[in-house]
Amino acid sequence: MKLTRFASGLRAGTALAGLGAVALFAAPAQAQDQTAAAPPGAQQEQQGEIVVTGSLFRRTDTETTSPVTTLSVETLQRAGTTTIADAIRGVSADNAGSIPTGFQGGFSAGGQAVSLRGLGVSSTLVLVDGLRSANFPLNDDGHNSYVDLNTIPFSFVERVDVLKDGASSTYGADAIGGVVNIILKKHITGIQGGVEGGAAGKGYASRIRSYLTAGYGDYEATGWNVYLNGEYQRDGRVSAHDVGFPFNTTDLSSIGLADNNTADSSLTTATPNAVVRRVTGSDPNNPFSGGATGAGTYQLLNPALCNRTYTVAGASGGTGCAHNLTDEYTQVQPFQERFSVNGRLSIRLNDNIEAYATGSYSHSQVNINVLPPAIRQRQPYGASPTTASNNPGIALPVYICSSGVSCSTAADRQLNPNNPYAAAFANDPANGAARIYYLFGDIKAGTERGNEMIRGTFGLNGSFGNDWNWRVEAVGARDNIKLASFGTISIDGLRQAVATGAYNFVNPALNSAATRQLVAPDIVARGNSSLASIEGNIAHAFATLPGGDLQVAVGGQVRRETLDYPGLNPNKTNYANTAAAFGRHTVSAAYFEVSAPVLKDVELTGSGRYDHYSEGFSHFSPKVGIKVKPVRELMLRGTYSEGFRAPTFAESNPRSSYPGFVTFSPPCSFVLAHGGTATSTGGCTAGSNPYAQPYSVGGGFSGNPDLKPETSRSITGGAVFQPIRQLSFTIDYYNVKKKDVIVAGPDAGTARANYFAGKPLPAGYSVGAVDAPDPLFPAALPRVLVINGPYVNAGYFKTQGLDFSASGEFNIAPGVKFYTRVDVNKILKFDVDFGDGVVRKYKGTVGPYELSSGAGTPEWRGNWQNTLEVGKFSISATTYYVGSLKQVAADEESPVNGKIDLSCAAAAGSLYSYPSAASRDQYCTVRRFIYADLNAQVKVNDDFTFYVNVGNFTNERAPVANSSYSGTNYLPTWHYAGVIGRTFSAGARFKF
Repeated sequence: MKLTRFASGLRAGTALAGLGAVALFAAPAQAQDQTAAAPPGAQQEQQGEIVVTGSLFRRTDTETTSPVTTLSVETLQRAGTTTIADAIRGVSADNAGSIPTGFQGGFSAGGQAVSLRGLGVSSTLVLVDGLRSANFPLNDDGHNSYVDLNTIPFSFVERVDVLKDGASSTYGADAIGGVVNIILKKHITGIQGGVEGGAAGKGYASRIRSYLTAGYGDYEATGWNVYLNGEYQRDGRVSAHDVGFPFNTTDLSSIGLADNNTADSSLTTATPNAVVRRVTGSDPNNPFSGGATGAGTYQLLNPALCNRTYTVAGASGGTGCAHNLTDEYTQVQPFQERFSVNGRLSIRLNDNIEAYATGSYSHSQVNINVLPPAIRQRQPYGASPTTASNNPGIALPVYICSSGVSCSTAADRQLNPNNPYAAAFANDPANGAARIYYLFGDIKAGTERGNEMIRGTFGLNGSFGNDWNWRVEAVGARDNIKLASFGTISIDGLRQAVATGAYNFVNPALNSAATRQLVAPDIVARGNSSLASIEGNIAHAFATLPGGDLQVAVGGQVRRETLDYPGLNPNKTNYANTAAAFGRHTVSAAYFEVSAPVLKDVELTGSGRYDHYSEGFSHFSPKVGIKVKPVRELMLRGTYSEGFRAPTFAESNPRSSYPGFVTFSPPCSFVLAHGGTATSTGGCTAGSNPYAQPYSVGGGFSGNPDLKPETSRSITGGAVFQPIRQLSFTIDYYNVKKKDVIVAGPDAGTARANYFAGKPLPAGYSVGAVDAPDPLFPAALPRVLVINGPYVNAGYFKTQGLDFSASGEFNIAPGVKFYTRVDVNKILKFDVDFGDGVVRKYKGTVGPYELSSGAGTPEWRGNWQNTLEVGKFSISATTYYVGSLKQVAADEESPVNGKIDLSCAAAAGSLYSYPSAASRDQYCTVRRFIYADLNAQVKVNDDFTFYVNVGNFTNERAPVANSSYSGTNYLPTWHYAGVIGRTFSAGARFKF
């Protein structure tokens, strides 16, 4: 048989406009005489057939046994979508744990990722034309790997398939939650392009975008086609000051909540205007030797530099400078710039063999600003005991000397110009030190993250004999990252700058660039990940069954993956993020799929895949499915599958390391030993000794080579109802359980408690660093700074829910059409056990609070798009809905008798301090959020279309989420549109 020529691009916009990938306007599918193997997710047509994501076979109907949401290019254009990340964010199945660019405080900030079913970014597989790509070198939360959506071009996307079912039987590891498959155009002729620009109604959030594609060769007529594409997009920075209240402050007292902005009232809160208080200084050459007890009042070093002062009365009061640090320094959206160059060559070698090759280069730049560092904000991770103590903090000595080593004689010392007590205590330097509270406002703080993806693919496909069809494909990809970090304090540099008087605390504007680099040198980290893969498969129809041909496909794959990211601080000499990951392995796999239409309206499917990892473990993943059509208008479907997620390099390679910090309150036995006092209720108070106050304890986690893969069991069942040809409905139930979940140090709490109790630490745990002795109580037990622990397989995730969708197209009148589509997800259960036997329930809460962006698990998510098309004009409204969330999180509460009480009253204060029961009752629940985008298009002619888009056109404001840590009083994953407000953009698409 001759291989039928591939069409020049899928015409899937209409056929796949409905959710669940329902073909609305095709005639009932007929059994086909010809089948062909294709790479999982490859999207090409042959005599009206396509390959649906999750299957190896071409078919004329898209109603598979698994639920698939398809976003056509028309659907995305009507929504005003311009990036892959925005496209996927609109799918209701993307839930807890997804990563938006607006989340700027995580280990992998700057990347964007999808988390289907809320199972985490490392349990969702992202493909481009059915093939894998290299992962982002920065792991989320230090250990979860994912593909950065920012590196995938958008302008020549044909459609996006979202397979909402376990798919390890076809794709291997990481497809527990599902698969996102971005389908790119195969053939382009002529020149196509577009330009767009816009901003928020108040002038911020600027965006410019342009792309151009040039293609040549009529593939049908000549047997070849080549095209080249370029794309550019730039998104301007949006500051907290731009968006205003309540997203620019932690003072919510005006709406009945707490005022947590201590920078406008607390003399010991660090601000860019330094405040000092006289203390003792046991070593005049060591700024870290100031005493713990202050004397006298606090005072500003230079009141003239303060715009607004305040006074605290009392013997330990004084004058401070009021600041809203959130408004002054933080941002809602980082600056982002991305560009890409892409090309494809398609050739028909003869009547039976076709070939293609692609190449792409993309660059994503994300620049993030953060709060400047505070002086001695916290101990450095892994520093030596002589420099690790953050008690009693920096104290400006009475004398400075140019060498910074010895100020013992008058000849080599001078009074410290930064210390207002220096002159009065020139003859008594041990009692004239000045403890300083200060934020380095003159030093840039943040990161600039440049990420580039280089990717190429090559493929051959053909046929021989009696309908044997084959395909071989190879892909190579490398993701390089350069991360420049600013504003990280150098312990040694800070000591030198204070001891020599090099840094001017009185007027920081006078500091030189060299001095600022001495205190906080720029740090640059470079890393990369890579993937090289080759696979092939072959298919044949072996017999004719009552419903059609029995199809069988088999295939194999070999891929090589590497990761080399040393982190910002490989020597652990300062405060910088020390997460690092290394590894390389080879994965060999064999897979099969069978499609058996045993009856005219009954199809059975089965597939399986065996993967072997060079680390020494293997896994087999099976899947079975059934599709039944009892009547023409109704189809029933269901699947059962098993899957797995292999340990990431950060989790399994012993060279990899990850630090996490938690705020820890020492036990009363420790507090009392360091001068604290007992209370009448059986508790204790630390008094004025900061050594016994709550502090940050680091958790150091290294890769564990003995880890097993996470495994999963997935069940789906649903129905597709098409009462008339123009309208269809789907409903699908899913039930997923992931076990042997890899977690970091589940016994870390026990390890901390055992250290302070003098007991042995749990197996696998060790003390990484301890603090210097308490100067006031040097014989007492010192604080622990870092406890190292292992990654282990522990506990499970379990989620259940329902997906609803509907789509339709109606001819209202000649030249007038109406399109509608609905996509809704309802979570029935989302339970997690981290290995301690306590089941944590997260449905409808802001938990899991420590997962990725901490966006919570909304019980309801959905969107509804309606389009009215009148001749050459169309207008679309796309409405988005996120349900309410209780501001409680089971991973932030302590279990009582094995259970966790998530009532607002029981959990009050765990995530946020409520000033009254009334405010708690009013704000404990983040209200639902609904907004809509408008998009209008005018097709001037076949070659030119003009469009305008109004985002959040009713200017809905995001609900107050005062417990959020990923955004100030809002959740970036769900509420970003309500923080930015109404936006406007306009653009044009053209071709010739």
